[in-house]
Formats: sequence, structure tokens, C-alpha cells
Amino acid sequence: MGISGPGVEELNAPKVTLILTRYRYLMYSIIMLKTYRYRLYPTAEQAALLNRQFGSVRYVYNWALALATMTYQTQGQGITRFQLDKRLTALKQELPWLQEVASQPLQHALVHLDKAFTRFFREKKGYPRFRSKRGKQSATYLQGVKIHRENSVIYLPKSGWIRTVFSRPFQGTVKTVTVSRVPSSQYFVSVLVEDENQVPESVPEVVDHAVGGDLGLHDFLVLSTGEKYSHPQWLEHELYRLKILQRRLAKTTKGSKNRAKIRRKIAGLHERAANRRLDFLHKLSTDLVRRFDTVCIEDLNVSRMVRNRTLARRITQSGWAEFRRQLEYKAAWSGKHVRVIGRLAPSSRLCVCGYYNHDLTLANRQWDCPECGCHHDRDVLAANNIKRFAFAKHQTGRDTPGGPGEHPLVGDRH
Repeated sequence: MGISGPGVEELNAPKVTLILTRYRYLMYSIIMLKTYRYRLYPTAEQAALLNRQFGSVRYVYNWALALATMTYQTQGQGITRFQLDKRLTALKQELPWLQEVASQPLQHALVHLDKAFTRFFREKKGYPRFRSKRGKQSATYLQGVKIHRENSVIYLPKSGWIRTVFSRPFQGTVKTVTVSRVPSSQYFVSVLVEDENQVPESVPEVVDHAVGGDLGLHDFLVLSTGEKYSHPQWLEHELYRLKILQRRLAKTTKGSKNRAKIRRKIAGLHERAANRRLDFLHKLSTDLVRRFDTVCIEDLNVSRMVRNRTLARRITQSGWAEFRRQLEYKAAWSGKHVRVIGRLAPSSRLCVCGYYNHDLTLANRQWDCPECGCHHDRDVLAANNIKRFAFAKHQTGRDTPGGPGEHPLVGDRH
């Protein structure tokens, strides 16, 4: 299938080094990098070619990781990515099947490994791990990709034109294209583009145009305006079916086709729950950024909260970190703001009059202040306090005062 013309977008730019942040966006003055994800529908022959590409990328990544580890253990020093590039050329001569797939994804696998080691040494992240064939597979192309949105196809080297559903248009210069396969055997393509649209100027941060939000388990989010967004509990709706499939999986023979079939069904249930969670978080975060100029939330110590066995599953499926990530990058794109207060701020215990409730437990959803007589919904009170603490003149924490600008000692509280 040959397509050419002004409607075709080609990716033939020279190799570039991308600096990605944890929030998946990069801004230099008015330039932003955005990723658009679309569904791929390859034929059986194209799927086999893509799977061969994924296997080759995974092999090169694991080979490079093993070589770097062994070099450090035997020689006491690491190996650079440029040295690995030279070794990769020799490896292709030893393994001819590596020459049957596109070469750029193989080279980019070394870039991914180099970034993994950088995060390990500089950011104190975990040591890079070997990739498994049962997890998510991906291959990144830097050149040779053609995109034709009018005909809903995309061209990949060695794989040809593949039918693609472009659910939304993108604008900007295409930088990289990453093809992936999830455990449920669905294929996706992620197009990284350089968006040159000017970022709006930051709006002033005013208390009247701000909102505070308290994240929780009973209600996913409670705003200082009194609005409550119930917790959908996406995974809970799939638990019954998930238990049945996991029992069937335990009774199958390892390596059998039936075992692989059931594993794909289980992966499909998890992916459906994850997709519903992302859909909910995107709609909610977009709505908040559009309505308010500043969104105030609280920093949560999730790693400690999940130690509670009773609530661990509900906490992990809530997606609080993803919600915060979406709020921050959408606010940056719109010229708005997100303020995060400390995790030790007594948001639900402190009355507006300054009274501190030492006896409040998780079971108490409402309480009355003995000093001023105010009746409080703990979640609404927490949301209002989060907003108030975010705009306070001093740093918030355990000694956050009842009024702005005051700092009473812990012993002086009522």
C-alpha cells in the first residue's frame, strides 16, 4: 500500500535526545511536548512482525543490562551507552535475526536503559530490571514513520501500513512514534509531537477563584464548595469475575494455550478497570482546571497508608497520584496553578475558631466544635482548611494556626 502527498506526515528528523519529566510534558518558553495515544488494528501478518520487533527490543535491552551489570561487577566501572552502541553492531553480526527487524527501536532500547541507570544513580530509584515477555511490550521509532490521518493508517518500517483509529487530531511536529502491546494483546501507538502553540500567561492566584479539595476513600474528592464526587470503586465491580478466572488459571497447565487465553482475559479485566479510572480522573481534573484558577490539594503519604490491610486495595485503586499529575500538567498548559500543602497539616481536626480536636477518629464523619458550636462535616472542613492553609503566610504543618498569620504553640491549643 503506497500513500504519498501533502496529507502524509513523515518522521525523518535526525536523532534527538528527549528530556521527559515525571509529568510527561516538557515546556521551554512556548514549546511543549505532548503525547497522543491511538488504537492500532494490525493484520495477523503485521502482528507477527510487530511481536518479532518487540522480542528483539526486549532481547537487546536485557542483553545490555546484563552486560552493564557484569562489567561493573568484574571491572568495578560501568559501561557507557556509546560503548553499548558499538557492541550492538557486533551483536547483530552474531545474531542475524536482529537484522530482520527495524534497527532504530533496538538502538532506542539502549537509550531507555541509559535513562533507567540515570534515575537509579541521580534520583535514587530502583535498579533497572530485566523485561519480561508477559508484560507490556514497546518499540520506539525515530525515523521512517509516515502518518496519514485521512486514510486512518500509519506506516512503520518493516511492518508496512497499519490501520489506526485517530480518535482525536494532533497538531505540531512529530518527534517520535512508540508502538506498544498491552497484556490483553491490544496494540497502541503513541505519537510524541512538539506543540508550538503559545502557553497562556499565568492567571493571578486569588483566594476567591481558588478551591480546596480533600481526597478520600468514602468520597473520592470533596471540594470546599461542598461538592462531593463519590468513589466509583472500579476494581470492586470486577472482583467476582476476577476471582473465577484466577481459580481457573490456577488449574491450567503451564505453557498451555488455555492458560494464555485465561491470562489475557484477566489482563482485560484489569485494563478495563484502569481505563475507567483514567476516564474518570481525566474528566474530573479537566473540569476543575476549567472552573477554578487555583486548585489546592494535600500531599498524601500513600506508601504508609497502604500498610492498613483493610484499606490497602481501595487506596491503591484510587489513583490519587495520577489525579495530582493530571491536575498539575493541565494547570500548566492553561496558565493556572496547583498548590499542595504538607501531609501533616491537621485539615480535618482544626476548626475555624482555632479549636483542635484531638479525639477525632476515622469513624467520626461529623463533629461539633465545643468552643464556637459549629457543626462540621470532616471532609468539607478539610477541604476548606486545605484551601486556607495553601494561601496562609506561613508554612503549614502540625502547628498550623486557626487564623492566618498566627502561630500558637501546640500546648496553647484549646
